[in-house]
Amino acid sequence: QVQLVESGGGSVQSGGSLRLTCEVSGYTLSYYLMAWFRQAPGKEREGVAAIDSEGTTAYANSVKGRFTISQDKAKPTLYLQMNSLKPEDTAMYSCALEPRIYGNWLRDKGYKSWGQGTQVTVSA
Repeated sequence: QVQLVESGGGSVQSGGSLRLTCEVSGYTLSYYLMAWFRQAPGKEREGVAAIDSEGTTAYANSVKGRFTISQDKAKPTLYLQMNSLKPEDTAMYSCALEPRIYGNWLRDKGYKSWGQGTQVTVSA
């Protein structure tokens, strides 16, 4: 059974940085796609960034140039480095994993394995 556990969330001021971590256990296939999603109160969940086991990445336009997704393939472990944070980045951030997705990697409907989430709060 695949399990994903996020950590690293917290409260920061606008312009600050945070690094989120998603630890994966129970996944044995060599290829995978992992992604970060976020959901703010009253809003739909949106894809933030995704990466496959070969290192190809995808980002939402709203975070390009500020967020960086990376991984440690040995575990695997997923990271999200968030710089220049803005109040509008405030949300619950969750990681997701799927063996393979055809089409939009930032669409949440394609992912079956999810973590519980970690809260990020950015104050003005």
